[in-house]
Amino acid sequence: MNRHVLSILVENQAGVLSRVSGLFSRRGYNIDSLSVGETENPAISRMTIVVRGDDQILEQIKKQLNKLIDVIKVVELAPEQSVFRELALIKVKTDLSTRASVIEVVGIFRANIVDVSNDSLTVEMTGDEAKIEAFINLMNSYSIVEVVRTGLTAIQRGHQALNEQEKKEEEEE
Repeated sequence: MNRHVLSILVENQAGVLSRVSGLFSRRGYNIDSLSVGETENPAISRMTIVVRGDDQILEQIKKQLNKLIDVIKVVELAPEQSVFRELALIKVKTDLSTRASVIEVVGIFRANIVDVSNDSLTVEMTGDEAKIEAFINLMNSYSIVEVVRTGLTAIQRGHQALNEQEKKEEEEE
């Protein structure tokens, strides 16, 4: 099963997230990752959804999403033409003997320590999924207390914007 990253522009209204996620659950499709936020236009939100499936499943998902009234545009983002990032907060158990080595690894990964207690450090990290997975794998030897991840967020490379494509298509019609 292939991984697909969908970028979806939707009306910024109550219930839109529920309708989009309901579409997936009604058809038995799992969402691997979902992030949503307001765009530069407060009336529009952008969803980044990661799903797994073959091309037929992806085509069905896109068709169903486009039928929803609140959906403005659905685009699959190609990995080579997009930037993918994720935010993770990782709480690592530390003591006097391990704290310095954890701090050293945090520096190597260009992450930030955002909270310190007597027995743990909380690390904030952004990057692609592989970078975050590599950091988590290293931290497993120090005993991870908790991990929170935002899910993937993505944008196309270059000057073209998803909302500009929509404006151009409206002008052509």
